[in-house]
Amino acid sequence: MGNPFDAEKKQGISLKQIKNQKVLILLSIPFIIYVIIFCYVPLGGWIMAFQNFKPKLGLLHSQFVGLDKFKFLFSNDQFLKVIRNTLAMGVINLVLGTVTAILFAILLSEFRFNKGKKLVQTISYLPHFLSWVIVTGIVFDVLSTENGIVNEILVNLHIIDKPFNFLADPKWFWWIVGFANVWKETGWNSIIYLAAITSISPDLYEAASIDGAGRLAKIWHITLPGIKPTFFILLIMNIGNVLNAGFEVQYLLGNGLVQSVSQTIDIYVLKYGISQADYSLGTAAGIFKSVVSLILIVIANQLAKKMGEEHLF
Repeated sequence: MGNPFDAEKKQGISLKQIKNQKVLILLSIPFIIYVIIFCYVPLGGWIMAFQNFKPKLGLLHSQFVGLDKFKFLFSNDQFLKVIRNTLAMGVINLVLGTVTAILFAILLSEFRFNKGKKLVQTISYLPHFLSWVIVTGIVFDVLSTENGIVNEILVNLHIIDKPFNFLADPKWFWWIVGFANVWKETGWNSIIYLAAITSISPDLYEAASIDGAGRLAKIWHITLPGIKPTFFILLIMNIGNVLNAGFEVQYLLGNGLVQSVSQTIDIYVLKYGISQADYSLGTAAGIFKSVVSLILIVIANQLAKKMGEEHLF
């Protein structure tokens, strides 16, 4: 005998349901128009990636060159290094950001003093609203060779003999960017995990207490499984943003000494697409980033589906 819910799912949306939701549909129309105008209409400019685009000739009259711009990108050693840098910083941001957000949310949920908890939450959200100009200024001060707190601590603990210029050493740059992102976004990213923890039934914790479970056991067997669906949904979405490793922080912290590891795809697009007026090459690089992001989301979603976990579609 067939499942009655399957038949209901196949019916789709009825006219009656549309009429019942007409107010919400009307309210959503301005946002749909906004998305179409500012998100989909500009995609027509992607044609520049297949042209030797000249502003004076426009999209319709510029010379068509096929895949020449893409061939140049993938034969360019600098662009391959840019992809490496973007992926590396994107993965570091993803791993550090996810782990610290979950840990911070769990620690806050275990906090027993409500006034202190609200104060900590508020303070942790504040860096999210700071511009990267301010954040990178703080990073410069913290890592400064003159009175920088990191160097002061390392010298006083006799870990290093003299102040070290972290921002001039390529091997430290990716991790500096990663921890700058963690400091800025951990509080904000933890909000959704806190909401997921709050939705877990208190009865489960009470039953665990009766069985003699301690705090760590409750976290391991109740809290973490309870936020697992949220974790997978956010992970799938964030995997699609791996190539959006950033622009401001790398651009502001970067210098000639670390240029080989600080350049991202966004900086490459700025350099060639705007500074050198090669709009076609910049567009081709942007298309590459968008297509790879879409592929990553689809792959992550299919893997989550095969594992029987929450997925987007």
